[in-house]
Amino acid sequence: MPDAIRCKNLCKTYPGKPPVQAVNGLDLAVNVGECFGLLGPNGAGKTTTIEILEGILDATSGEVEVLGLHWGERDGEIKQRIGISLQETRLSDKLTVWETLTLFRSFYARGITPDEAIARVSLEEKAKAWVKKLSGGQRQRLAVACALVGDPELLFLDEPTTGLDPQSRRQLWEIIREFRNRGHTVLLTTHYMDEAERLCDRVAVVDHGKVITLGSPRELIASLGGEHVIEFSLTTENGQTVLPADSLTDLPAVQSVHHEGELTRLTVAEPHVALPALLGRLQSQGRELASLTTRHASLEDVFVTLTGRHLRDEEGD
Repeated sequence: MPDAIRCKNLCKTYPGKPPVQAVNGLDLAVNVGECFGLLGPNGAGKTTTIEILEGILDATSGEVEVLGLHWGERDGEIKQRIGISLQETRLSDKLTVWETLTLFRSFYARGITPDEAIARVSLEEKAKAWVKKLSGGQRQRLAVACALVGDPELLFLDEPTTGLDPQSRRQLWEIIREFRNRGHTVLLTTHYMDEAERLCDRVAVVDHGKVITLGSPRELIASLGGEHVIEFSLTTENGQTVLPADSLTDLPAVQSVHHEGELTRLTVAEPHVALPALLGRLQSQGRELASLTTRHASLEDVFVTLTGRHLRDEEGD
């Protein structure tokens, strides 16, 4: 069975003085039947890559296959087999939910009925409501229903839960899980690390137009060398609010040290070993804690380690 998506040495250059290399030799393979997350900071080339895969943009060079087909050769067939939900979808305010889905269903040679699409996103009570009367979460579920009504094999979801309340986010998570459980493929972009951890079988982090790491969330977190994080800050003393990293790396069970402003983050293998050692070191130097927390390592820590930035702090791409 071919990959659902395959890119090899994908490049996209925008003309200018100098030209902008948005995607620079990107390689990617998405398996059939998996939920795959594409993560990247602002300007990393993530959105450009997605738009090439969706057939919106043409690549400057490289190979792209979607469901074993190539854009520019069998575009009509590809469009009939994929569904796309953009980060912000503009739908007609004066159509009802059912009318909107009837319109989108007419674009496909086959698919599910508007009523089935409504049921999949749990909007039965809003079937006759005008789009302008829907809440933000309901509008986003309707946008996903529009992508599902053609019964696609491959679903592109670009920031599907941005700006939604926690309940609406979880409702969309269930819709995505159900779609994947039907044996279909999802390519997801998100700024929420917990979302990627919960939904994605594998994730790729893109930066400077290339994939810089790829694997399951568990594998990427394990690559940090420790499954736990100790974060602390110190009271100010002689203008010094952090300790030099090299004064902490020799502590037992500490794998890495990162500073972020006045906050110090230690990745550790055994917090019950590292924490007493840290407290002893601080006491010996006469330093006092202003804050201290311990937690499990997450994809956010992987992202910060690789890019030096927090993904959720980035706006757009």
